[in-house]
Amino acid sequence: MNVIFDMDGLMFDTEKVFVKAWDYAGEKIGVGKAGYMVCKTLGMNITASYHVWKEEFGDRYNQEELRKCTKEFLKKYYDENSVPVKPGLYVLLDYLKKSDCKMAVASSSPRWEVEKHLTDAGVRDYFAEIVCGDMIENSKPAPDIYLKACELLGAAPEECFALEDSKNGLLSAYRAGCIPVMVPDLWQPDEEILQLIAGKYDDLEQVKDAFESGGLSG
Repeated sequence: MNVIFDMDGLMFDTEKVFVKAWDYAGEKIGVGKAGYMVCKTLGMNITASYHVWKEEFGDRYNQEELRKCTKEFLKKYYDENSVPVKPGLYVLLDYLKKSDCKMAVASSSPRWEVEKHLTDAGVRDYFAEIVCGDMIENSKPAPDIYLKACELLGAAPEECFALEDSKNGLLSAYRAGCIPVMVPDLWQPDEEILQLIAGKYDDLEQVKDAFESGGLSG
């Protein structure tokens, strides 16, 4: 079995931290609290997110200033706080490891951020491969990141479960041919997504139970 994990909002409760970061950054660059932009860009890499910001704010938006102020907030936050781990992560990872499952991360975040969060949470060694938003051409919902993760795992997409919380992530996994599984965070699935996913679970421990019981099988 092969399982590919999204990171933000799936393994770690970082989307809510980003809401705070973009509230802070929005006020700093003069567009007002902009944490709501997290929901508009869920699952996207930085480049794709910036296009959405440009559409929202036009000439009032300065990409470099946003990047600078966001990093400023996040650095201070993570200097003072550990990365918030989602319920059930350690239980699921231990179960999959004992089951000889091959695991990868497919995150739209940049590599440095992914490595930092995985290391800080003590879970880096569970993952054989990591694919990040700055390593692929097209952001989620395009299939690129999942196709790359499958390639690195040496597995066909239909042999890989993809654990996601966002619409863009689930569409990316589905379009790549993976088996999408949803654990909602800031966004609840619409009818389109409910037709595509193999299951929807409240937390990662429920995902573990589903694998264990055979409720999720390739």
